[in-house]
Amino acid sequence: MAGAPEGFTYRVRKNGDVEVLHHGRPAAVLRGGAAARFLIDVESDDPQELMARVTGNYKHGNERTAKNHPRNRRR
Repeated sequence: MAGAPEGFTYRVRKNGDVEVLHHGRPAAVLRGGAAARFLIDVESDDPQELMARVTGNYKHGNERTAKNHPRNRRR
């Protein structure tokens, strides 16, 4: 599947928080509305881009650059 999260996983805690892991290590914790929105977006958006953005790895630009590459543009 294109856009499958590479190295990223997440788990929902009993209290409803969402913990995002990168290669098994905690990278971010989302609470309340942010957690609820994440669970909706992870099913409908590009999970790799979403998790990179949530954890701060989006700053490096790889996901933004690749998204605009001609082979990845939606037609």
